[in-house]
Amino acid sequence: MNETVVCVVGNVATPPVYREVAAGPTARFRLAVTSRYWDREKSAWTDGHTNFFTVWANRQLAVNVAASVEVGQPVVVQGRLKVRTELREGQQSRASADIDAVAIGHDLARGTASFRRAAKPEAPAAVRPEPNWETPPAGAPDSDPAQHQAEPAAVT
Repeated sequence: MNETVVCVVGNVATPPVYREVAAGPTARFRLAVTSRYWDREKSAWTDGHTNFFTVWANRQLAVNVAASVEVGQPVVVQGRLKVRTELREGQQSRASADIDAVAIGHDLARGTASFRRAAKPEAPAAVRPEPNWETPPAGAPDSDPAQHQAEPAAVT
């Protein structure tokens, strides 16, 4: 497919908004990505232009984002870039850049993190009746030998 996959490093600009929808959990937050460059005249690093992206996470990634990501934290986001233009009546057209995230993590170049594996949601177990493993007493009225496993023969 011809999708634009990006990897951006920036700071979380808004608190994640988590929602349960019919298609599953979803979360979104704004990411500020500021370029930095070395200014030779000042002999110092200088901030350049800041781009803002809306990062969208779905399913388990959304659940983990809601539990792990806070405003101001440095993160690395990888996903599909989608640029949208919107025309409202009486206004200029407006463009927004969204990232449909595949992976999100804290930027360990700027801090530490402690990883905890997320608990997998348990699938409903198939309901199967438990077989009766007890051997009925000899001469029991409803003992059907076909319903019970034979005991293994002793090896001599």
